[in-house]
Amino acid sequence: MAPIEIILVNFEEIRRRSIKIWLGISPEHYFWSPDTNAMNCIEMVRHVLEGEHLFHMIVNNRGNIGNYISPWTNRPYLNIQEELDFAKTFREKFLATIENFEPYDLTSIEIVRSEKSQKRKLGDYLQRIAYHEAVHAGQMLYYMRTFGIERPLIWD
Repeated sequence: MAPIEIILVNFEEIRRRSIKIWLGISPEHYFWSPDTNAMNCIEMVRHVLEGEHLFHMIVNNRGNIGNYISPWTNRPYLNIQEELDFAKTFREKFLATIENFEPYDLTSIEIVRSEKSQKRKLGDYLQRIAYHEAVHAGQMLYYMRTFGIERPLIWD
């Protein structure tokens, strides 16, 4: 399997498992959070989906994106499926961007975010994007354990 294919499989697997988790959250738990400073469940789902779009813009711009305005700005929180449906087109465009990279791009393209004093190779940056979602998947499983509902089997 080629490097780009491996990266895409990783993104697809993480998202497949995230969706299993997210769809296991009942509407009465959408706005639950462990404390007032933490994201609630539906906010965390949006954070992951919106964050991926932001990361996509960062990759496209090879770093700083200036006055980025999120397509999620002022959208009400309705339900998990609505969040997934809204993000679908953005997700497809992000994966298409990755698919169009060549293996040498993974080490030759640099993502420079001067506002965060970050400089990463594209391959490294893509893996960090995937890791972000995976961390939040684990966090959501913790939320589900805390409020006592059955957690979906993601290790299939």
